[in-house]
Amino acid sequence: MAPNDSAETSGGTNGGTRGPAAGRRKAARYIVPVAVAGVAAATIGLVPALASSGDPDLPKISAQKLIEKIAASDTEQLSGTVKISTDLGIPSLGGLAESFAPGGAGGKGGSSADPQERMTELASGTHTLRVAADGPDKQRVSILDDTSEYSLIHNGDQVWAYDSKSDQAYHATEDMAGKDAGRDAGKKSGHPVPEGVPTTPKALAEQVLKAAGPTTSVTVNGTAQVAGRDAYKLVVKPKQSGSTIGSVVVAVDAENGVPLKFTMLPSSGGKAFVDAGFTEVDFSKPDASSFTFTPPKGTEVTEADDAKAEHKAGKGLGDLIPGADAAQLGAGGKSAGNTKIIGEGWGTIAEITTPGGTGIPSKASGDVPAEAQQFLDALGDKVTGKFGSGTVFKTRLVNALMTDDGKVYVGAVTKDALVKAANNAS
Repeated sequence: MAPNDSAETSGGTNGGTRGPAAGRRKAARYIVPVAVAGVAAATIGLVPALASSGDPDLPKISAQKLIEKIAASDTEQLSGTVKISTDLGIPSLGGLAESFAPGGAGGKGGSSADPQERMTELASGTHTLRVAADGPDKQRVSILDDTSEYSLIHNGDQVWAYDSKSDQAYHATEDMAGKDAGRDAGKKSGHPVPEGVPTTPKALAEQVLKAAGPTTSVTVNGTAQVAGRDAYKLVVKPKQSGSTIGSVVVAVDAENGVPLKFTMLPSSGGKAFVDAGFTEVDFSKPDASSFTFTPPKGTEVTEADDAKAEHKAGKGLGDLIPGADAAQLGAGGKSAGNTKIIGEGWGTIAEITTPGGTGIPSKASGDVPAEAQQFLDALGDKVTGKFGSGTVFKTRLVNALMTDDGKVYVGAVTKDALVKAANNAS
């Protein structure tokens, strides 16, 4: 078994003949503090309970070398099954969706095969995916149910999505796919899915291993076997207090550097936010038929340029978590528009000034339907401080403090950290 080996995000092992500075720069691009967690999590979450045949005995490797192995991985052909389980603690809106957005999803003009809507299902619950990829221009992702299947297929300049349950299909050409289905982001992660919706452990790992800083420690902590493949375990942890994230564990294929399993654990203990991994994987070239699709006779087909989508950009998991996109700004310590970034690394908090400086709409003002107000009251905790008063809205991963005078403080941090930030800003 490989022994523990650590590397701080501010340094590491020299990278071969490229010199220590180049090695550090290369590694820095792939190590994490995260508020990016808001995405990975987001958001998205993949797979528990994978069969394991024990810990394989592998040669020693440093944390930096393993990170570079992930970065250098050029595997473009694979097929397999991925199990996804996500528990972000976001309550189901159920019938409240129309209270917040009348005539929203599923309304007239929509399609049950539209990937903008269907892929966000991965933000909660447990799912089984069948995936295949053959280079940057051919990918397929299928969400499997007991009696139906939803498939998203990218082949050259064509993108098809098909929902077997409703017998509806969605079709886009390259230009429309780039605008309406987040195709460019999909190509980067190896799948034609909306931006921010990772569907494999590699896509999740790449999102988390984007930012760098001295607030993170990275270690190689043992080995594992995932889907019959020997792997090293890369463990990423915050060195700061106050984060809701305890650690991120990535099982990296010892042979080709492909992440096989991704687990994001809460600092408070308990079930993983995100647990994702292959149960079966094959790195040989998939059959060409995996990337071809012809709508069955009688299928209702919606063309992308005719779809009445409510958004133009890819809808990612970050959209489902309050302030997740703002939190991502914190990885670079930047501020933009009405958003100010407080702190750094895992403790990053975004301070957002709402338009007009208005606070939370109330039932008394008539701005919010009774059902929606009930939902908000159940989700939030009333808090007070130097800033005045406000409400903390909680998920397991991302929390947000909305003050009564129109400020929002949000991040993958605890309630106490949000209140402290609001007090210091007053």
